[in-house]
Amino acid sequence: NMHPLMTDSNINIKVHLDAKKIPQKNTWSASESTAANPQEAKAMVLALWDAIDKSALRIYLWTRDMMIDVMADFYFQVFTTMADTFQRATKNNSLSDDIKVFARDFHKKFVEMEREKNKAV
Repeated sequence: NMHPLMTDSNINIKVHLDAKKIPQKNTWSASESTAANPQEAKAMVLALWDAIDKSALRIYLWTRDMMIDVMADFYFQVFTTMADTFQRATKNNSLSDDIKVFARDFHKKFVEMEREKNKAV
């Protein structure tokens, strides 16, 4: 039984696979969303905490047509929003800032590596 003030909310994820079980399209919808139709996502990162095993259960999905530079931007944004979420939950600005520094360094290094790779071509 749920508490009288509690309600349910559902998030649905659909992964469209090809014959080799490689994601071709990912869509998601949420019962609380204002979107009329499922929304497409080229990549998804889902992390769930298992309190019994004290471990993170992780699902990483991306479509074959997601470009590497877009993937780097995606990871940069994931790291940054993880830092913001960590700061809001813990009020620990120092560690949150460390995550953001890592995110910026990661993205800068990716851009530099791509620039060097393109020079070699």
